[in-house]
Amino acid sequence: MTTRDLTDDLEAAMPLAFTDFDPAATNRRAGLVIVDEVNGFATVGAGALAPPVPNEQVSTMVSETVILARHFTAQGWPILAFQDTHIPGKPEPPYPPHCEAGTGEEELVPELKWLEQDSNTTLVRKDCINGFIGAMRADGSNAVADWVTENGITDLLVVGICTDICVMDFVLTSLSARNHDMMPGLKDIYVYGKGCSTFDLPRETAEQIGYGAAAAHPQEPTHYMGLYFMASRGAQLVNKVVLPA
Repeated sequence: MTTRDLTDDLEAAMPLAFTDFDPAATNRRAGLVIVDEVNGFATVGAGALAPPVPNEQVSTMVSETVILARHFTAQGWPILAFQDTHIPGKPEPPYPPHCEAGTGEEELVPELKWLEQDSNTTLVRKDCINGFIGAMRADGSNAVADWVTENGITDLLVVGICTDICVMDFVLTSLSARNHDMMPGLKDIYVYGKGCSTFDLPRETAEQIGYGAAAAHPQEPTHYMGLYFMASRGAQLVNKVVLPA
């Protein structure tokens, strides 16, 4: 069985439902969340967890994110971009060292570097998989919750990497935080499928490099599973974002 066969079986057994998303909808206020589109995850050869060769799913994610970010900032709509950033030498099991501060892996990919100077963008560095947890401050406040409230956001549109890891953790926790009234006014969380990606580690490669078969992470089915679990918890999956002309 190929990974395509496996994905086809998942689609047959657990179909996904997609919708269009219009960030300019009347009486709504959209915010774009970009999860970890940094060199260490999305620039070819940039680190242990970066794609070793060009990857279509990853490159599509970046190009779709650039389109969305350009449109959001042109309309004056808020953007929040996470940057996975770790203290050098402090491990994050089960992953090898990655995105350590000062290495450049923790910086936004070149196509999104302009966000650092964008007045509509809030940058949040996080030291763990879950961006909502990583946004907790020492005083107990949360940078994501404050951003949502201060901008009057009713809808989050989420893109980024990895679909089934950092993106999913953020979305699932944000859904719970919404239901716990930590973000008053937030109504829905949308995940743009083509704006997300994950890494590819076939079983044979995992075994060859000594990680073992259990570390296998085929890209297509794990991306699909991430979308499925987010939708099963209440996120809305998006296959088209309606943008102003």
